[in-house]
Amino acid sequence: MIYVKDLIEVCNGKLLCGDINLPLNNFSKDTRLINKDDVYIGIKGESFDGNKFYKDALDKGASVCILDNIDEVDDKYKDKTIVKVEDTIKAIGLLAKYKRSLYNIPVVAVTGSVGKTSTKDMIAAVLSTEYKVLKTEANYNNHIGLPLTILKLTDEDILVVEMGMNHFGEISLLTNIAKPTLAVITNIGTSHIGNLGSRENILKAKLEILEGMKIPRMIINNDNDLLHKWYEENKEKIEIHTYGINNSSDVIAEKIELGEEKSKFVVKTSSEKVNIDVPVGGEHFVYNALCGFMVGKVLGLTAKEIQNGISKFELTKKRMDIRVLKNGATLINDSYNASYESMKASLKYLSSRTDLRKIAVLGDMLELGDFSKELHEKVGEEVANDNIDVLICRGEFAKNIISKANKNKKTQCILLQNNEEILSKLQEILKEGDGVLIKASNGMKFYEICQKL
Repeated sequence: MIYVKDLIEVCNGKLLCGDINLPLNNFSKDTRLINKDDVYIGIKGESFDGNKFYKDALDKGASVCILDNIDEVDDKYKDKTIVKVEDTIKAIGLLAKYKRSLYNIPVVAVTGSVGKTSTKDMIAAVLSTEYKVLKTEANYNNHIGLPLTILKLTDEDILVVEMGMNHFGEISLLTNIAKPTLAVITNIGTSHIGNLGSRENILKAKLEILEGMKIPRMIINNDNDLLHKWYEENKEKIEIHTYGINNSSDVIAEKIELGEEKSKFVVKTSSEKVNIDVPVGGEHFVYNALCGFMVGKVLGLTAKEIQNGISKFELTKKRMDIRVLKNGATLINDSYNASYESMKASLKYLSSRTDLRKIAVLGDMLELGDFSKELHEKVGEEVANDNIDVLICRGEFAKNIISKANKNKKTQCILLQNNEEILSKLQEILKEGDGVLIKASNGMKFYEICQKL
């Protein structure tokens, strides 16, 4: 348990009014979600200042407010507890780091270019069979979301956190707050390559995760080319566990049977073979399950416990969320984010749905910089190779997808100007027996199309 007095000491805060002995529970930065006795954090964003809403938070029952932009407290609220800090974002990071120091529990940190959230969810599902687990909700994996996750710790046995980044130094900040005891890197792809310049630099940025670890202990996808190379160069220096399908690894998937809505395979280790059922289709979820298996083994679970956990895995919404629409078409909502690697995996899954007419709605992949044209063209080549029946695109770079997809004369290619046009076209052409994949970077707001469908 942490208290207002800890906040003041750790963050060099100033008590404007109230009780320094109040406990700090259930932190929130959104007044719409405030409950009684919550702690409200006023965060200043690009287009709003959360400090201005502290009265709303207190009116809704918040017990404490942490603010960085307040000069005088309204007389009406002087019986409440309000603490002023220099910077609320830095303050929650410092407070989360302090709270983490109070817990002697395993902390699993997951990073990678693609698959962080689904891998984190798979790991949590596995560990939850035997332990009480706190995990990052949705994709709250940045300098605000990660501290807020840690500040939720109560009596959990294990913490599983996701770490995202766009630039150098960001994973370094997060790992020095979370202090992981086990780190997972899912892969090194092309996400944010426009900011970092090369895949090698992306690997370097992801490896910042080691900076927060007293004793480095890693789990990596050994089929990823850069991770495999790094493993070969470092396996004698630090503890590294591997999983894969193609390269010899500590846990390997054999006899893979990919289904449309589920898959199964055999995990081979040095000492056993274990049958695994994954309740989601797609090869990338085989990798997720392998990673979950390896984490479970490292943290002492039996094969049966791991089997059970994988079988109960559930996807975070907007990530390969599959449902049948009223008209009988199947919607594959993967609209949250996109990179070349995740586009390729999603298209491969759509292609495997042999029972459906295959329609792909694809938008721009953002933050690729000078690599944008090349990587969008590579997506177009995947569309052509996967025999997609209808391709609908929107975006500045998406025209490059169509330029290469046109190689397959059987693919009908359509370039539209906005989400309303896409929705109208889908409502016109979708029918029973169709499968439609919707995927783009989050900034394209393709999730709005899914909601209206």
